Amino acid sequence: MAGHSKWANIKRREGAHAAMRWRHAADPAGAGLERVQYEGYGPGGAAIMVECITTDRKRVGAEVRRAFVQHGGQLGADGSVSYLFNTVGLLTYPPGTDEERLMQVALEAGAEDVVPNADTSVEVLADPLEFATVRAVLTHCGFAPASAEVTRRAATSLELSGHDAEAMVQLLEALEGLEDVRDVYSNVEISEEVLARYGNRALADLEEVSDTASSTERQTSRWLPHSIRRS
Repeated sequence: MAGHSKWANIKRREGAHAAMRWRHAADPAGAGLERVQYEGYGPGGAAIMVECITTDRKRVGAEVRRAFVQHGGQLGADGSVSYLFNTVGLLTYPPGTDEERLMQVALEAGAEDVVPNADTSVEVLADPLEFATVRAVLTHCGFAPASAEVTRRAATSLELSGHDAEAMVQLLEALEGLEDVRDVYSNVEISEEVLARYGNRALADLEEVSDTASSTERQTSRWLPHSIRRS
């Protein structure tokens, strides 16, 4: 839908924290880790799936439940929302990609669908079993994807706006910030306006915290001995 973004398409993990999660995922048994999946509902009834890699099922379960409750959601039973998601191979291409030619090559390579987005970026969907072959053929034909992964994708989407949208963003952020969470999936679509407003607010809060910390540091330094200040 024009003017809206699927959360899964705009959230990308960065940094060492994410790299550590993926290392755990590659060999969960080697470090005494296990995979745990949680399903639930966010504000407005949005479906959410949370995949974790953990050594402490009880702890991570409590953390996930707390995040849901604090941000207007609730955990559901196993199978309550998982049926809404399909496992797919997803390849993405930036705006300006030759959509017609990409579609021809992708379908010939065995892709299931080619999906153009409102911003003219393009997504190629493939069966997970055919994912490696489709990616190799596309790359060979000059269509190396900007990103490529086997992931979960909602069969239908739910558009949120206003307070529900902002609360949903906060819930997804809280879940993704948990140490043992590997992936978070949702069927939500949130307007670019809400995302921008939330982003600006978060940045303002961060700057306020930074300014407060700097002010506190300046005030504290006035009372420190010179030798400590220099060190």
